[in-house]
Amino acid sequence: MAQVETITTHQANLYILSAEFPGGEEFNIGVLLEDTEANQLHVKLRRDWDAIAPDDYYEYLAALEADFRLKASEMGAHELMVQLTSQLSSTIRITDPQRVVAGKFPRTLALLYERHIHPTPLQFQTHLPLYTLRSAAGRFLENADAEIEAWVEAPSNLRLSQELFVVEIQGTSMEPLIHDGDLAVFRLIQPGSRQGKRVLVEQRGGFGNDAYTLKRYTRPKNIPRGEKGSVTLEPLNPEHEAIPLEPDDERYRIVAEFVMTLE
Repeated sequence: MAQVETITTHQANLYILSAEFPGGEEFNIGVLLEDTEANQLHVKLRRDWDAIAPDDYYEYLAALEADFRLKASEMGAHELMVQLTSQLSSTIRITDPQRVVAGKFPRTLALLYERHIHPTPLQFQTHLPLYTLRSAAGRFLENADAEIEAWVEAPSNLRLSQELFVVEIQGTSMEPLIHDGDLAVFRLIQPGSRQGKRVLVEQRGGFGNDAYTLKRYTRPKNIPRGEKGSVTLEPLNPEHEAIPLEPDDERYRIVAEFVMTLE
């Protein structure tokens, strides 16, 4: 029987940030999601400032997201939001808080950003597709059609290609590096050595999210070239067990290699 995933929900405050430049109309530029339980702030602002912002505002806006993150870590999300709602200028505005129910904050933030900001997703230029784990495996292993849940912005320093995709991590085996609920970028696995790489693996015959695992691929170094040897899929979290397998073990298929998590 397929297992049903239990998702913990949290109460949060959603703020929409907008801008109105001289002679223009007001438009949304970002979302701020306040985790009221942890007193943390999750921030996602537009990146296309060079196309939408007057020269006088460019540097200020380009630094705004990092500034919010720094201040929230120093003073706490609640105090920062009190400050922002009372001190922002007529050019940059913020809404009153809207109470929302958040599942896993990185994914909730990404979906709220897509809903409220409406950036133009430049596919595989500024944005990558977000898939479910099962859809990602079907898309990249079986050339099957897979529904894209959303297009999410990638960091500006990441070189994009159609071999990259995003999934939401399920589980804690790779903590503290990769957390449950993180949005992670993967690259379709390429021929060559996989030694030491963190790989997304599909277990044939598994159910739901239990059919997939993210582990570190390790193979003994003393095996002569050309000879087969045992491979281990290792967790980072000592509370999880390693998975031993042979390279030709048909129960497992390596889907992709981990690239990074998205903020």
